[in-house]
Amino acid sequence: MFASPSRRILLEKKSLHSWLLDWANLLFQGTIIPWLQVGVIAAGLTWCFPGSANQIQLSPGVAFILCFVGVDYLYYWNHRLLHVKGLWALHLVHHSAEQMDVFTTSRNTLWTSLLIIYLWVNGLMLYLLSDPTPYLAAMTLTFSLDLWRHSPAHPPRWVAIPLQTFLILPKDHGWHHSRTVYDINFGANLNLWDRLHGTWHSSEEPPTELGVHTELALWAKLLWPFERKTSSAR
Repeated sequence: MFASPSRRILLEKKSLHSWLLDWANLLFQGTIIPWLQVGVIAAGLTWCFPGSANQIQLSPGVAFILCFVGVDYLYYWNHRLLHVKGLWALHLVHHSAEQMDVFTTSRNTLWTSLLIIYLWVNGLMLYLLSDPTPYLAAMTLTFSLDLWRHSPAHPPRWVAIPLQTFLILPKDHGWHHSRTVYDINFGANLNLWDRLHGTWHSSEEPPTELGVHTELALWAKLLWPFERKTSSAR
């Protein structure tokens, strides 16, 4: 992402406000909160169900599909819920980014990550599975696709054509981050769920503008995003 001069220019144009927001979230969502959730799950299950660790046996293929497909479907609905009135404020900060880069992946109000279902489910499965390696491989692939989906690294057409039949590509997720039409393309890994539930939008042209406007101060974006003035208040 840093090889292109135009992309470096875009990163250089990011304000200090945006950098502080992104780096704070990268620290919390990328490290502190996942480990906190795994710790809470492990402590709770050990307390309530002693000896429950590593007790579920699944074949490698089933474990991988459970994460890459099953958890992906749960996330689709989790994501849609964060777009409804009353919960939108909890997700608004993620949509405030005005350009797509990998730092946008973790941009959020700091504690919003606690409401992301896959973090809890993944922690639970890693604790319960006798061999979590295939499940962990699917988690790693999902995380890699998440970074790619939020990046400007669009694949060449000969690669995109077969992939776009089943995956959410950066151009598809770019439309989810458009300024005016963002209740589309909720999926993470697979576009199947959007196609099934009528929220799929495909276009070869990128949106003209990215990022929902908000006048929230930095502290409000990080901690309490509810008192706000936005161009898209719900």
